[in-house]
Amino acid sequence: MKICFCFWVTAKMAGEPVNVNEFQELARKVLPKMYYDFFAGGAEDEYTLKENIEAFHRITIQPRILVDVSRIDMSTVILGHKTSAPIILAPSAAHQLAHPEGEVATAGGAAACNVIMGLSFMSTCTVEEVASSCNAVRFFQIYVFKRRDVTEFMVRRAESNGFRAIILTADTPRLGRREADIKNKMISFRLRNFEGLISTDVVSDKGSNLAAYAEEILDPSLCWKDIAWLKSITKLPILIKGVLNGEDAMKAIEAGVVGIIVSNHGARQLDYSPATISVLEEVVQAVQGKVPVLLDGGIRRGTDIFKALALGAKAVMIGRPVIYGLAAKGESGVKQVIEMLKNELELTMALAGCCTVDDITRSHVKTEKERFLCRM
Repeated sequence: MKICFCFWVTAKMAGEPVNVNEFQELARKVLPKMYYDFFAGGAEDEYTLKENIEAFHRITIQPRILVDVSRIDMSTVILGHKTSAPIILAPSAAHQLAHPEGEVATAGGAAACNVIMGLSFMSTCTVEEVASSCNAVRFFQIYVFKRRDVTEFMVRRAESNGFRAIILTADTPRLGRREADIKNKMISFRLRNFEGLISTDVVSDKGSNLAAYAEEILDPSLCWKDIAWLKSITKLPILIKGVLNGEDAMKAIEAGVVGIIVSNHGARQLDYSPATISVLEEVVQAVQGKVPVLLDGGIRRGTDIFKALALGAKAVMIGRPVIYGLAAKGESGVKQVIEMLKNELELTMALAGCCTVDDITRSHVKTEKERFLCRM
């Protein structure tokens, strides 16, 4: 199918947005309902979608006073790459549904803000277009298809185009039940990376065309032993995305990954799976510092980033807010979203008495359980 961009106009609202949540309303106004629902929706009852955000609200920050915070340094190093802040743009599909410039604009925003970008296997701009557009550090996210040769070709293609790591999404043997997409009869978008490799045309009269396509191509037999296969076809470091418990975290380390991403796929897969921030500490404790742990899901404020770092995350991934910024204002919207979160994190660090990200410790936050125990 051909994507029509006639809907896209620069979003306007009374005054500029003052936080990333306000970009969501801008996106709602400019996107066709089908596309907005595709980006904003979750699985089934959307319990986990709500919990991803609300779980952060149940964690409080314990500040320190009378600390010299005249200089705040948010920079960090992620897999050897120095970034301006502990932020990675999460890989997400089909950015051209949000804006005509798609992932190229997203990459430009990442480069301008000196943060890492994750490019989705299901991107609407090609690997080569994104790689040649800017100098952002880029990680490439993959699914494993039934046709393993297609996945292998894409991994090698990313490696030859300067991507620095592979992110294996491991929570998608099948696509979650996304009821908004079913109601809207969501159509599969043009996957230009796969043209000439596999058919991108799927017809379904049962609701979401996208879900039918995913069922046709995704490999439900993927298991732990296949990480050895993936390691055999690339020299790039491999991170695994979709870990939600300590048991799987330990298996991931045994399999030889270099990083773990605590993620429930933006609450788009298994509804009633836990909010990612609620299981982050379990994963961190299981890993015992052997590899970095990243958190994906529910980040909407600089305070959320601070809480994730305090609970042991090396960095966080930002998904929907980036899409909303892209939809509203293109590359400048992406930059604005990133800078808003960075500015909020910087202020949070100053008010909490932390001059660097390494100064943020477990003692700087209390969970709801800990506050309850203190009252007993």
